[in-house]
Amino acid sequence: MASLFETLLGSSLRTTMVDAEHALKGRDGYPYAVPSTHAVLGTPLQGPWPDSTRVLYLASGCFWGAEKEAWQLPGVVTTAVGYMGGFTPYPTYEETCTGRTGHTETVMVAYDPTVLSDVDLLRHFWEEHDPTQGFRQGNDVGTQYRSAVFFTTPEQGAAAQETRDAFAPVLKARGYGDVTTEIRPVEEAGTFYYAEDYHQQYLEKNPAGYCPVNSTGVACPVPSA
Repeated sequence: MASLFETLLGSSLRTTMVDAEHALKGRDGYPYAVPSTHAVLGTPLQGPWPDSTRVLYLASGCFWGAEKEAWQLPGVVTTAVGYMGGFTPYPTYEETCTGRTGHTETVMVAYDPTVLSDVDLLRHFWEEHDPTQGFRQGNDVGTQYRSAVFFTTPEQGAAAQETRDAFAPVLKARGYGDVTTEIRPVEEAGTFYYAEDYHQQYLEKNPAGYCPVNSTGVACPVPSA
């Protein structure tokens, strides 16, 4: 989403990754209340969830549209939007938009793997955005829009690499560049910080809101697991 803060920042918008030394310092806790319940699914936003639930963190540009795509998938228990992959503890949206936190806009997807497999969730992820654009998605430019997969199990990590390796040559054949998506375990990516209440399920609360997904229209050729 092209924000007012990005407009104000203009040419100073960060398009190179900040390092830990120069990142904003952040704070010790949330400066806002995080809602407890998903506005669409009615499930806990922060758990607890059924024991079999898996969690995968996916960044594919504007998190409003990406979250809506995710909560509509069969087998999804809950979703939430937040900030991940950077340095600043408990950042705000305004801070993340400066590029000085190192985070990317991320969707947390909690799901039942007996209904929605790791591979099928990742196929959806690859197909809903352009993973070759680096620090941007469409008209949204900045490190906070970079593509990323932050996995919580070895199986998810393997599936992320398998689906990426299958998708990359197909994209190349259609004229796209190299896949730039980060694939990292959560132990490296760091904490997922929930975004402000008004961002959670934003397009449900604001049906006229603008946040398109930037699909390439190319199908990921990995078979369903």
